[in-house]
Amino acid sequence: MRVRIVTAAEAVREIRDGSNVATGGFVGAGHPEALTVALRERFLAEEKPRGLTFIYAAGQGDAKNRGLNHVGLPGLVRRVIGGHWNLAPALARLAVNDEIEAYNFPQGVISKLFREIASGNPGMLSRIGLGTFVDPRLGGGKVNRVTHEDLVEVMRIGEREMLWYRAVPVDVALIRGTSSDEFGNISFEREVMTGEALAIAQAAKNSGGMVIAQVEQLVPNYGRDPKSVRVPGIFVDRIVVAPRAQHPQTYDCEYEDAFVRQGDCTEMPLPLLEPGPRRYIAARCLSELRPRDIVNLGIGIPEGVAQLAAEKKGMEDFVLTVEAGVIGGIPAGGLSFGASRNPQAIIDQPYMFDFYDGGGLNVAVLSMAECDQAGNVNVSKFGDRLPGIGGFMNIAHSARRVVFAGTFTAGRLRVGWDGERLRIVEEGASRKFVRSVQQISFASRVAMRHGSEAIYVTERAVFRLREDGLELIEVAPGIDVGRDVLGKMDFRPAISPQLKKMDLEIFRPPCAS
Repeated sequence: MRVRIVTAAEAVREIRDGSNVATGGFVGAGHPEALTVALRERFLAEEKPRGLTFIYAAGQGDAKNRGLNHVGLPGLVRRVIGGHWNLAPALARLAVNDEIEAYNFPQGVISKLFREIASGNPGMLSRIGLGTFVDPRLGGGKVNRVTHEDLVEVMRIGEREMLWYRAVPVDVALIRGTSSDEFGNISFEREVMTGEALAIAQAAKNSGGMVIAQVEQLVPNYGRDPKSVRVPGIFVDRIVVAPRAQHPQTYDCEYEDAFVRQGDCTEMPLPLLEPGPRRYIAARCLSELRPRDIVNLGIGIPEGVAQLAAEKKGMEDFVLTVEAGVIGGIPAGGLSFGASRNPQAIIDQPYMFDFYDGGGLNVAVLSMAECDQAGNVNVSKFGDRLPGIGGFMNIAHSARRVVFAGTFTAGRLRVGWDGERLRIVEEGASRKFVRSVQQISFASRVAMRHGSEAIYVTERAVFRLREDGLELIEVAPGIDVGRDVLGKMDFRPAISPQLKKMDLEIFRPPCAS
């Protein structure tokens, strides 16, 4: 049963108006760039196909013009059900301007929902999203005023309250691997992840849909270890061999061998973190990691935790994981986020979220953009900006310990360290500790009911979550609590009777560490 090998233009010509299109990828890794480029070119030339619904789990784009930005065209898109929006501003603009229907659901929910669709189930039950903007009592994940259909419901199973996410059929799957034979068997030897490619392909096939797979090369039949085939040819309808320019390993590099090879991370050189808020916060977060912990590090300031661990020769003390499915190694940042250098193993993304959602993470270090008096955190929506939730919601509500990391104020913040005291040289332009967050990405009371612990780390103060909200437990040496902490918050937290000074080691420059 040989599959058809076609050009990208020929493949997308088979996509009909009104189709539900599922796309794979994580930032640039695993995204079928040649197919989304061809889809854009066909629409610009023919105004076909029209009214598509795009369904995707992780953000796919470079925040400029690649990835799902190719399809961010009025008329081409009718609806988007996505996990992360910040990397695809062309789609986000359509959503913010009420030009399309739009939903923002947790990345882990969507990646696992593909398996439910493949199984013929009507949807998926999950506790992830309770008490947040995804909860139908708080908006149901709807992004704008023109989005009306309810795709999430509250259900009670025994004594437990759960969310039910409705399954939608997948008419077209756009996935990517490295190699294919004439039978459509896809292997991923040069990809940094397998993502949810198998789940998307199965969902499309069992919905009566079509699977188009982008690869970078054809290989001889009968020449590979069958265990290396991650998407069997019985699930594939069309193969497109992409030019190298449209098949980079990540958006940050054409190919890096360390992303797909095991190796010793203890001697891997990483750039030193310069003194400043990012280093101080990362150093305090690092102190929360225990020997043998299984850890997830979010993007942004949390990435600095790995840099400091390498600097302090502590990389062997714990295992870093990435929600894309990567276990071990040192997570990459920027447009290579989703990959790790010298990983120990790579599993499918839905299985990683199974592990996360079940409580497998000992600790997660995640970015914090906005926090309120109850300990709720917002990272997903700010005015007309729509970053989206990504994997944050699954991770934050499932890890046994959550460490939120962020500067105390935002914009233009500058601090100095004189060897004994921290000084605020220039205060940030806006407050991050507000009375009420604009959107609840992390629901503090739901997390506490689940048994999670949470602390909030900034360059000048550390808080912990209690039943009644935040409690100030540490301040940096030299910081005046009234002026520099309480005076820069929209609410007054509880103050621990055992209020401590942050460890001086946190502020030591690299040469003295």
